[in-house]
Amino acid sequence: MTLAATFITFPLVQPVAIFLLVLVIILFSPLVFNALKIPHIVGMIIAGVAIGPHGLNLLARDASFEIFGQVGILYLMFLAAVEIDMYNLRQNARKGLIFGILTFCIPMAAGIICSVWAFGRSWLSAALIASMYASHTLISYPIISRFGLQNRKSAVIAVSATIVAVMLALIVLAEVVAVKTSGRFSWIGIGRLGLLIAVYVLATGITFPWLTRWFFRKVSDPVTQFIYVLAMVLTASLLAQLIGLEAILGAFYAGLVLNRFIPSRSALMNRIEFVGNAIFIPYFLIGVGMLIDVNVVFGGLTVARTAVIMATTALACKWLAAFAAQKIFGMTSTGRRLMFGLTSGKAAATIAAVMVGFKYGLIDEDLMNGAVVMILICSAVASIVTEQSAKRLRMTITESEISPDSQGSVRTARQLVAVANPVTAEGIMKLAILMRHPSNRLPVTALFVRSNDDPSTRAVGRSALAEAAKAMVSADIPIKDVERYDINIVSGIINVAKEQDATDIVIGLHRKSNIVDSFYGSLIDGLLGATNKMVIMSRCFIPVNTVRSLMVVVPPKAEYETGFRDWVGRLGNLASQLGTRVNFLAAPATIPYIQGVIQAEGYNIRHHYEELRTWDDFLIFSNLIVEDDLMVVVGARRTSISWDADLAQLPPFLGKYFKRQNLAVIYPAQFGAEVEMPAPIDPLSQRPSTAPSPILLSLQRVRGLYASLRLELRRHRRQRQARRNR
Repeated sequence: MTLAATFITFPLVQPVAIFLLVLVIILFSPLVFNALKIPHIVGMIIAGVAIGPHGLNLLARDASFEIFGQVGILYLMFLAAVEIDMYNLRQNARKGLIFGILTFCIPMAAGIICSVWAFGRSWLSAALIASMYASHTLISYPIISRFGLQNRKSAVIAVSATIVAVMLALIVLAEVVAVKTSGRFSWIGIGRLGLLIAVYVLATGITFPWLTRWFFRKVSDPVTQFIYVLAMVLTASLLAQLIGLEAILGAFYAGLVLNRFIPSRSALMNRIEFVGNAIFIPYFLIGVGMLIDVNVVFGGLTVARTAVIMATTALACKWLAAFAAQKIFGMTSTGRRLMFGLTSGKAAATIAAVMVGFKYGLIDEDLMNGAVVMILICSAVASIVTEQSAKRLRMTITESEISPDSQGSVRTARQLVAVANPVTAEGIMKLAILMRHPSNRLPVTALFVRSNDDPSTRAVGRSALAEAAKAMVSADIPIKDVERYDINIVSGIINVAKEQDATDIVIGLHRKSNIVDSFYGSLIDGLLGATNKMVIMSRCFIPVNTVRSLMVVVPPKAEYETGFRDWVGRLGNLASQLGTRVNFLAAPATIPYIQGVIQAEGYNIRHHYEELRTWDDFLIFSNLIVEDDLMVVVGARRTSISWDADLAQLPPFLGKYFKRQNLAVIYPAQFGAEVEMPAPIDPLSQRPSTAPSPILLSLQRVRGLYASLRLELRRHRRQRQARRNR
């Protein structure tokens, strides 16, 4: 056969032609179906029906669709887990469990009764059909992600419930097959599966974070990091299959484990979302459409009747479960519709049940065809309902965000990042990104200041600006890169900050070059004296996304500073993005005000407080800091309210005892426009969940003692080495 003949023979067999046709569908489906007011997810499935073997037969459902489709559903489940805010997940885990049981039990019970009554099936066959109703796939999740609603209460509950419902449905499917093949129900099999699941969860939950933290510290190449994450997802999926679970459960669990290492506003997350939404997930949706043979619906009334009964039962039961959850949790009707839309789609687990049932003779061809048509109907309804409810919820949220009460520098920071070294520029920019509020779309100004015309200096500065721009562009944040010649570096930074109306100045922490040099250096000392804007200095020896916790030291009377609300907001954004706990060491009078800002701005973070009564408490607190923590010290200028004599000893103390620790120093904005004092929080009204468990406190004390012991041993080694050198 000639090459030309392969392009006009259908179904297509030429790889380039196949991939081109798929890309054309991915390109034009959203454009065409959005114009028709049809969600593009439904458009992908319909396109798959049209070009598949049961439609125009342009493409066969070959190995490429099997592979890319399988990876697509794994990618979809992984994205659903990795985009969830872990704090929201913990807060709503109980509700997710309850809704998961509801959205499994109601369809399961109704499905068994309906199958026995309407189809005249046996109880075993009815249980398998009911498992199709009980399971669901987050096929409409990309809509939630597109509207930025993945951390809304209703979405988190629905995603959590998905895992519960799918796992229970797959257990039912496995036991149905066991009864069919062996003739009896086995409790031993369920116990064995439960034990394997426990071992899997513990082994994966311990090894994956350790490997990821080590890998991200050793490898900074973004492409290699992306490949590593994809390999971890597939590894978790494969291990799940080996113990008898579906691969989608392993992919979801991998997303939960890797969640904290992939901040939502990071280049890695952008790449993960881009590849999934551009290739893998569309391939999966098109592949689902290629399974559907619409002709069977018109071939006889039996299949049409079966499909209508199955689709109606499945959708009605899922709606009833969402309605019950709405009443139990006191949610709005929009939240109910969103949960119904997310939990009514059918794909992966349902297809598996159909194939298994037909293989073992538990369902006939009419039921199989009816189930496949049910998948199309449920997926279409899920996508339409999810899109409508997501639009309504997004409009409500946007109205609250643009209200006068929601404006402020906490959400609209204008950052100026001064860079001078290509090696550290990317790390400083990433820290600045993570301190921004997710709704902040203002550009970041990257600045390099030079005070001479030395070609090598200009080359280094432009290289640093290029690295800074690369970090911002990959995170999809606008950037202004400025190279400025000025009489000195401090005046250059100050002038550009005034020109750009910057609220924050972010700069790398100075490293001492000789014995008479100060901890901050002349540049930072001059900068602090020349501006009243917030100045943030950082020095991280590890990638910021591998930090375990933030240890924040706050001076007394910090709540009276103009920039108090702003720096608390920056740390709230940072902790929220990293999914880490924040441990504050602050005066008893200051703690309620910190809590007030966190509550008023809606930061969903874990925060704990220790009282700072004397600066000796700082010495004890500093012993808890290990190499995986980021210590944040809130400073004060000499003319500020929170300044006292003890703060004068802070720079030399940091320089002496924190040479190897990850460190950030924040000098809040001083004077400037009047700002409203944050409302303090009554300590007695705080939920006990904000405090760590006694076990965690004990572990922190052990870590602190271990860190102190290491410091003492290191000091003794240096003393012995000094004696030998003499």
